[in-house]
Amino acid sequence: MIAPSASAASTSKATDFQNQNHAFSLTVLTSLFFMWGFITVLNDILIPHLKSVFSLNYTQSMLIQFCFFGAYFLVSLPSSAILKRVGYKVGIVIGLCTMGIACALFVPAASSHSYPFFLTSLFILSSGITLLQVAANPFVAILGKPETSSSRLNLAQAFNSFGTFLAPLFGSAVILTTATTVGSEIDSVKMPYIGLAVVLFLLAGIIAVVKLPKIEDAEEPEVANVLSLDMKTSAWQYSHLILGAIAIFVYVGAEVSIGSFLVNFFGQPNMGGMSEKAAGEYVAFYWGGAMVGRFIGSAVLQRVRANLVLAFNAAAAIALVLIAMFTSGQVAMVSILLVGLFNSIMFPNIFTLSLIGLGKHTGQASGILCMAIVGGAIIPLIQGGIADSIGVQSAFFLPVICYGFIVYYSLFGYKSHATTLD
Repeated sequence: MIAPSASAASTSKATDFQNQNHAFSLTVLTSLFFMWGFITVLNDILIPHLKSVFSLNYTQSMLIQFCFFGAYFLVSLPSSAILKRVGYKVGIVIGLCTMGIACALFVPAASSHSYPFFLTSLFILSSGITLLQVAANPFVAILGKPETSSSRLNLAQAFNSFGTFLAPLFGSAVILTTATTVGSEIDSVKMPYIGLAVVLFLLAGIIAVVKLPKIEDAEEPEVANVLSLDMKTSAWQYSHLILGAIAIFVYVGAEVSIGSFLVNFFGQPNMGGMSEKAAGEYVAFYWGGAMVGRFIGSAVLQRVRANLVLAFNAAAAIALVLIAMFTSGQVAMVSILLVGLFNSIMFPNIFTLSLIGLGKHTGQASGILCMAIVGGAIIPLIQGGIADSIGVQSAFFLPVICYGFIVYYSLFGYKSHATTLD
């Protein structure tokens, strides 16, 4: 009797893993997507709030996004190393606890009336979210059949978008108050973030006691496949991954830039002339569109190739931003809000296209892709400088350029997985 080869045994093990029912694990992981989406979009409420409280210009107020998303660049690769050492489950618990501590720091930040303290707290908060991102995205992609990974990740991202939909409504109600004193305006952030800290610590405790599958069980067949094709020693050698990281960079930058400016955009006289509180509630429609789009996208991706759906959505986003730039009133407002619907499937589709054929380098590649989320730090800051110079509405030409690169990647760039960067 001939013993099965190591590669055959590895493939069998992975097939068994893919055929298992991972519904419970996916449910647990989906809660993480919800939480970091909720917390991330609260920044869209903090920006106009702290801009008013500390009398900041647009560039200074965008330091909120710079510090928050800057953590992705600095922490993503170390997060990959942490996960390799302690495992995905422990890494998730560490990430949640870090987030809980950061939310608690908002209390002394408000008490000291210190903008730098707020920025420091946001950096720590995002560091915890980065660890969750590096762990959860490949985790969800691997929990099932490879051919449905984009659909699965889109579904998880839909719950992330549910969090982003609720956050502006929550923030507008409890943060964008009508308080008239600086002290009371700053103090309005205390209770919401204390509540978030409690929820995060409870979630960390739940994750610590539940049983999650080991992600390593799903990686072995891809390792064998990649080794049979080439002997690449690093994820950095795959050109489609590098282009995918650039696509993530510009996508997150465009999405965050638009969301960050919505309250001020709607407050302009030629738009809605809205108060901060009223405009903040409208931000929910931008992120709510992404939620609806991801549920739709999860179904569409069962039948249509991921790159084609990505190309269509990026082209639609370009058209809508241009309409918002060259019109006014309700037409411009509705157009910019609809961009959220077409943003919906971009991140998960770029992410899964970028991981094609990475095999044993998947963990490192996930860290690289999450590092590229730093686009959410840099592009809004640049757009803030442009807005200070030529106005908020005209500054939206920057997201148009970003979406243009995504069209290129979806049609041509992702195909370069057939070649490599030497």
